[in-house]
Amino acid sequence: MSWLNASIMRTRGVAQGRGPVTHSLTEALQGKFHYTIGPYTAPVLTVKPGDRVVVDTRDAFEGKIRTPQDLPSKVLTLPFVNPQNGPIMVEGAAPGDVVAVYIESMLPRGENPRGTCCMIPQFGALSGTSFTALLADSLPEIVRKIDVDEDGVYWSPRVTLPYRPHIGTLSCSPQIDSLSSLTPDAHGGNMDLPDMGPGSITYLPVRTDGARVFIGDAHACQGDGEVCGTAVEYSSTTTIQVDLIKGWAIDWPRLETEQMIMAIGSARPLEDATRIAYKELILWMEQDYGYDRWDAYMMLSQCGKVRLGNFVDPKYTVGAGITKNYLSMP
Repeated sequence: MSWLNASIMRTRGVAQGRGPVTHSLTEALQGKFHYTIGPYTAPVLTVKPGDRVVVDTRDAFEGKIRTPQDLPSKVLTLPFVNPQNGPIMVEGAAPGDVVAVYIESMLPRGENPRGTCCMIPQFGALSGTSFTALLADSLPEIVRKIDVDEDGVYWSPRVTLPYRPHIGTLSCSPQIDSLSSLTPDAHGGNMDLPDMGPGSITYLPVRTDGARVFIGDAHACQGDGEVCGTAVEYSSTTTIQVDLIKGWAIDWPRLETEQMIMAIGSARPLEDATRIAYKELILWMEQDYGYDRWDAYMMLSQCGKVRLGNFVDPKYTVGAGITKNYLSMP
């Protein structure tokens, strides 16, 4: 908890130690889940900076894949996937501000929690898609159901994967556009960044009054790239704390953990996403940590770290980071 007290959220946020009010965003309260992120949907909740929200998220398939026999091509209707909770309004948020979202915890939801991983036709990093058109047969369509609890992700009798949950989609609303919840961009969206889990703070640029926060797409675990197109998708109870930083003009999402700061870029091709992330990180180091721009550029060539979020969505996501031990002010 000590690092959180020294975080950007706590030192610059308007809550300033205000005791949080806890809100519960249940499925019943949410009612209609959303497949787009934008300024045109009715808010479901309004919170003050510093408040806590306990969110019941649905899995990316909205629970329609119940067994290995429920093939995505038969039970899903694209693009109606990746349902989002929200929008959550943040009092006082205005364009030019930043909403900070601290993820406190993520728990599997349901009496017998199970995650889903599947191969979907024309989706995935090693398959032909509408963006990468190939005169080739689709890869096989396969569904795997996986038991999940806080101790592990039980992939098979042979393999138990660690339970390392994160939120795949987290966003404020774009200013005018309403974008598919599958698309990451400067507003946030479906970034699928494994670092965006419990103990992390995501900083999102505010483009509309009230910010309009969307959240969903919980993953029980995921490797770099989400290469087959899906993680272990599951329904979660995710607890977040929301704060507001006034007048911090950032162009792309940012992330903070106990050890690291990270700037996030999303684009195609992959190298452009990486360029965005590194550029934003260099500007951050210059503006907030007293680095000379070109010194930061050269130094990151020696100690910068890259995290691949997704390599499958309409745009790819990359986080570029630096450990905090290099950030002490001169």
